[in-house]
Amino acid sequence: MSGTRARSAPLRRGRRRLMRRGLVRRLPRPGPRVLVAALAVVVLAVGGWVWVRNSFLVAVQRVTIVGVSGRDAHQIRAALSSAAHSMTTLNVKMASLRTAVAPYPVVKQLHVSTDFPHRMRIDVVEQVPVAMISAGGVRVPVSADGTLLHGVSVSESLPTISLPVTPGGTHVMGSTLGVVRLLAAAPYQLLGKVSEAAEGGTHGLEVQVRDGPRIFFGTGADLGAKWTAAAAVLADSGSAGADYIDVTVPSRPAAGAGSDTASSPQSASGSGGSATTPSTSGSTVAAGSTVGG
Repeated sequence: MSGTRARSAPLRRGRRRLMRRGLVRRLPRPGPRVLVAALAVVVLAVGGWVWVRNSFLVAVQRVTIVGVSGRDAHQIRAALSSAAHSMTTLNVKMASLRTAVAPYPVVKQLHVSTDFPHRMRIDVVEQVPVAMISAGGVRVPVSADGTLLHGVSVSESLPTISLPVTPGGTHVMGSTLGVVRLLAAAPYQLLGKVSEAAEGGTHGLEVQVRDGPRIFFGTGADLGAKWTAAAAVLADSGSAGADYIDVTVPSRPAAGAGSDTASSPQSASGSGGSATTPSTSGSTVAAGSTVGG
């Protein structure tokens, strides 16, 4: 510490000598008028920006809306256009746009971009139906997150989830949501081949393949791996004619004919029906008798 003071002392003495000779001068402190003027400039700049940001100079005059389809497309476009025309390209209010389409559950997300000074583009991301909820003769599409898509026209090839009572509200819940998530995890090429899905009984989650076997998934864990295993078994010629495929344990899938009570991989070789288990090389090896053989 004393060494630092010793080194800085000559510097201070040299500065004082220069100041006495008039070679170095202290900068004057800004007076009150200068401070007030600087503050006024800042206030005017901020106020000017706020005014321009919300002024007619950058008002939205042209709105392009893409990605909307279905029965409510016209109403959705009108709602978004009306909300957008109350904004500027420098002040986009996403909350107002979301409120405008809140009555339309088919709208999942909005992506907005602006082109200074007067153009706005709104990309609408719609919910993708993965199944049809069927209850009391009423069929309602449902999206991957469980949103009920009332009034949305979809393909009749979607799997059916049958319920005793039409669900209330805007989303399905509980075990029905688990079935929806099962279908949402299905590979696209397989989803169209599933006729129905359900949850319950000794096999947990299960689906019925059109003109094919039932597939047992057990719980909702590892659905991606289970669908991959199911696709591999379905593609294997050795599983032709199987009544069921069990992918409860995706690393040990089993296909069987006859009673499905022995469908688990652990008991696939037991009585009550024949079963096959794909080997690690991808071929199908009979654990009891060859299915379809």
